[in-house]
Amino acid sequence: MQSGIVVNAGDPREMAQLAAEADAAGWDGVFYYDAIAIGDSEMYDPWVVLAAMAMRTERVTLGLLVAAPARRRPWKLAREAMTVDRLSGGRLVLPVGLGTLDDAGFGNVGEPIDAKTRAERMDESLAILDGLWSGEPFAFEGRHYKFGPMTFRPTPVQRPRIPIWVVGAWPHERSMRRVLRWDGIVTQTDAVSDIKAIAAYVARERPAELRSRPFEIVVQGRTPAGKPAAAKKKVAPYANAGATWWIEANWSAATVASVRRRIKAGPPGSAS
Repeated sequence: MQSGIVVNAGDPREMAQLAAEADAAGWDGVFYYDAIAIGDSEMYDPWVVLAAMAMRTERVTLGLLVAAPARRRPWKLAREAMTVDRLSGGRLVLPVGLGTLDDAGFGNVGEPIDAKTRAERMDESLAILDGLWSGEPFAFEGRHYKFGPMTFRPTPVQRPRIPIWVVGAWPHERSMRRVLRWDGIVTQTDAVSDIKAIAAYVARERPAELRSRPFEIVVQGRTPAGKPAAAKKKVAPYANAGATWWIEANWSAATVASVRRRIKAGPPGSAS
């Protein structure tokens, strides 16, 4: 199981420095988030932050937890993601979800807020990303987006595309069927039994033509910074259940100092 950490404190320079420290400390991934305006919190454009992180790191996977394609033009998102993938040498992943409605960048600015519309727009956006990243002429006609043939070059470094991880609501069939079409699931549960069931479901139900591609099962949580044995003990059951990524995330009270302490303590699976 690989270990990532959410860097969600500081300004873009500080976050890029923290990403570099995570790269040096043995973490496998560094993540930011996609938001416009939540309360009076300080936040920055996610693609600019990822670009800064890409310039300061050499090997960690980079991504957002999670991007919200339903409120972004998919052709613009395709360009942004490809550019960061190129800038990082092929280290980007794209976790996606419907987005949180406490963000004023949804209903407050006229973006659709009903779940059905957001899900439709996300599905169309993912199909568009897949098509444009091919580097071949691509046109699209859907309920929400329509355009004539366009050729987007260069392609991302990663082929056949930048990996897409989708938020999945276990055990809801419609949500899980969407997950199976892509490259991973961002789970919404901390129950080890659910992770085991999700892993079994993916192994059983994923389309045969996709089974040769890696599929990631992503779990989020918090482990103690100063207690490596306890941290390892907490994440081990998830690894044994089939999770492939643990993402260390403090969404309530992260500071530059607290994120740095957790980074320096090392990934939760690294205790001997």
